[in-house]
Amino acid sequence: MALDIAQQTELALLERQKPMNAVIDRGDSAVQQFYRDAVVLLTGGSGFLGKQFVEKLFRSCEIKKVYLLLRSKKGKTIQQRLTYILKDPLYDTVRRKKPDFVSRIVPVEGDVAELRLGLADNDWNNITKEVNVIVHMAATVNFQEPLHIAGITNVRGTRELLELGKQCHNLKLFNHISTAFAHATVSRIDGDVKEQFYPCPVAPDVFLELIVSIDEERLTSITPALIKDWPNTYTFTKAIAEELVRTSAGDLPVCIVKPPVVVSSLIEPSPGWIDNQTIMSSVIGFLLGVALGVLHVIGVSKDVVISFAPVDFVNNAIIAAGWDSVQNRQLWGRDIPIYIVSSSRSGIKWGEMSDLLRTDEFYRLNTPKAVWYCYGVETRNRVVYRLLAWFLHYIPGYFIDAVVSILGVRPKGVPPLVKVYSRVDNMLEVYRYFMDNTWNFRDDNLQAMISRLSPADQVIYTCDVGQMLFNDFLKATCVGIRRFIIKDGLVGSDVGYRKQQWLFYANIVFLSLYVYCVWKLVALLCSGVAVLFNV
Repeated sequence: MALDIAQQTELALLERQKPMNAVIDRGDSAVQQFYRDAVVLLTGGSGFLGKQFVEKLFRSCEIKKVYLLLRSKKGKTIQQRLTYILKDPLYDTVRRKKPDFVSRIVPVEGDVAELRLGLADNDWNNITKEVNVIVHMAATVNFQEPLHIAGITNVRGTRELLELGKQCHNLKLFNHISTAFAHATVSRIDGDVKEQFYPCPVAPDVFLELIVSIDEERLTSITPALIKDWPNTYTFTKAIAEELVRTSAGDLPVCIVKPPVVVSSLIEPSPGWIDNQTIMSSVIGFLLGVALGVLHVIGVSKDVVISFAPVDFVNNAIIAAGWDSVQNRQLWGRDIPIYIVSSSRSGIKWGEMSDLLRTDEFYRLNTPKAVWYCYGVETRNRVVYRLLAWFLHYIPGYFIDAVVSILGVRPKGVPPLVKVYSRVDNMLEVYRYFMDNTWNFRDDNLQAMISRLSPADQVIYTCDVGQMLFNDFLKATCVGIRRFIIKDGLVGSDVGYRKQQWLFYANIVFLSLYVYCVWKLVALLCSGVAVLFNV
């Protein structure tokens, strides 16, 4: 029996893992040796990036132990949360290769938003005695977070991690994960953002004193004046956190890795891996909406370059940069190396992505679960977007929601369409600054690091986004959305393709009738107004 085209696409991408797996199994590369028997403390391990980092670290290296900083949440203990996290199909591959990896993950109760990270004394002591690698990923990535909360988590949390690192007896690496957008300010639009420290908007100690001494209402009122050149509290506080690392790290063996927008994987451990929580707050969510035939208007500029990196490329860079920053410390002197994981050199634009998705090759990867014809209209003009959104989203959405409610046939867990469109609009507003503007993220240090990797490590820790084939990434994304989000089993692509063909004509008929009805309604209203004024 012939494989479905989606399954064939997934297998072709998985074939690219074979050379990597062969090198990993040898276990003799320089980076693997660096992490052999390491005891790692990871913050942010429950997030999208952190989960895949744990998977790749265990799959590619012989790690002795990973301390995972977790907090109880929604009535679940840290052990219950860890058990839930490890159920993700993300871990299926490493579970087959190293069934005992779960026993080497130790959750510790803590919170980066608390002083001393909220750690109990015995946990603090155990960590300082055993840990030799710290990877600090935890942050609040809510762009609309009040400055007080963003500052406590992103800046003070970093200060507490640095203090813990200074007390570790045998620390050989402190890897601070920032963001490429920390200094993607208004004044640098269309310019370079380099792998360097920039002037800090506020001294870290002054900032920390400010956010704890001023009441939250007053702080919120002065936030726009404080952040000035920065678009939101997230990038503003991440910029201050970088300065805190520069001024407070002392003799710690520190490096900083700065990814752009982190999206679904290319091939590791599965093509297109993404989780439910992340897709609803990332640009991949827009692709999901289009793939299901429910999202038809996106407020983006076709000419803007997309600043993104697949999650597997980002974590490969984090692991490799940790090795490079220690192994080649003499290159930096007393400076802290910074690595930006960049896609700027690939020059992929929103319009180019849309054109690819409209080709027959990608329509053949459509899920049979799409509810309508899959198409999208891009516009940067806010007025045009609002008009099209009402015409193609909200008016049909209100009608469909009313019919579904009357008939009582709404599937369990499926929100009303109008609520979905409202969330899309909110996401567009949050991301608009990054979707309307372009920066040239320089990745000179990352490229130099790649050149210093052995041939084996270049295979294991591929992280040059500029060399990635965008067509392959989009295929992986389509496959990943279907396997991990829609969960259609990657079957029925031929049905989905034929469905799209007849939905294309159905959509033409629908839009024709829809425009006619709207035109008649407007004409009727205009006639009524004319009669009213004549009277």
